[in-house]
Amino acid sequence: MSREDFNYDSIHVSDIVARTLISVNPNTTVFQVAKMMEQGGVGAVIVKDNENPVGIITDRDFATKIIANNLSSNTPVEKTMSSPLVTINHDATISSAAEMMTFKKIRKLAVSENGNIVGIITSTDLVTQLAK
Repeated sequence: MSREDFNYDSIHVSDIVARTLISVNPNTTVFQVAKMMEQGGVGAVIVKDNENPVGIITDRDFATKIIANNLSSNTPVEKTMSSPLVTINHDATISSAAEMMTFKKIRKLAVSENGNIVGIITSTDLVTQLAK
């Protein structure tokens, strides 16, 4: 089978989602989040308020929102997170995920299953899958 014959609509988000998930409350400082991201080897953290997902902070946010605006490392993550949280269902296709990321102009997408956030899919995950 050639690459042209392969149907990317047959691959679901659940097949490639990274299930390493770190979440914090909105009052967590950006410094604490940066340390968690470093230690966890992740590029995004979900922000939850009373267990309800309300946003996401990504490694890119540190450059475009925190450093560029000279914010203190003690700034609460709620002031820099992207909100509302954009999600996709775990049984959606990776083509749908790519379309949503393109339309929303985002690189990381929270994955939900039965109303819970179970992981994050990234543009890198999609490119890696495409290269296989």
